[in-house]
Amino acid sequence: MNLIFLLSAVAIGMAFATQPAINGAAVKALGSPVAAAALSVAITLVACLVILPVSGGTLKPAALLSLPWWIVLGGLIGAFVVAGGAAIAPVTGAALFFVCLICGQLIGSVLVDHFGAFGMTQTPVSLTKIAGVALALGGVVLVRMG
Repeated sequence: MNLIFLLSAVAIGMAFATQPAINGAAVKALGSPVAAAALSVAITLVACLVILPVSGGTLKPAALLSLPWWIVLGGLIGAFVVAGGAAIAPVTGAALFFVCLICGQLIGSVLVDHFGAFGMTQTPVSLTKIAGVALALGGVVLVRMG
């Protein structure tokens, strides 16, 4: 696996760690986590539309109409992540919010891989993956205690 992809993922994760704090500040100004999420998602949409032509991508209507119904889940989940982070992180702190988020992501991703959901290659659950999830759960307990 190319090291640049791994390092890019770490950099994106580091930037992502600031999003709930930024959106939490927007909640204070706007008075609502949903309003803060709407603002964040709107900015994301504009940024994607600006980057789209230079990335070589397009949004052809025929392609959009051929997408499976469950594609909308990606956007709905994104809205929950943004609004949830804006509401929860100011209460729990960024570290506890993210360790819980990551733990949930690991549990969900193991299930997605195991069942081959959403077009992913089916990769069965293993004891090693279960141990990794257990370590993440332990991380939640440690961060909560600390």
